[in-house]
Amino acid sequence: MRLDKFLKVSRLIKRRTVANEACDAGRVTINDKPAKASANVKEGDIIEIAFGNKSVKVEVLNVQETVKKEEAKELYKYL
Repeated sequence: MRLDKFLKVSRLIKRRTVANEACDAGRVTINDKPAKASANVKEGDIIEIAFGNKSVKVEVLNVQETVKKEEAKELYKYL
């Protein structure tokens, strides 16, 4: 699954366009490497997102095309 779509589906970032812009600005890394919005995300990947002065680091547990709002937190775990 594309990185921008995963960020939206998992609700780490609310909109796909915002996820796209964050990737283009270099604020998103996968396994400590800068990632493009089109990068492929798979289970076990470590995603880090820089929000201003705060950083969020998560491990991908599951990849699904669609998910209910209540189940979105099951796609990743905070590190």
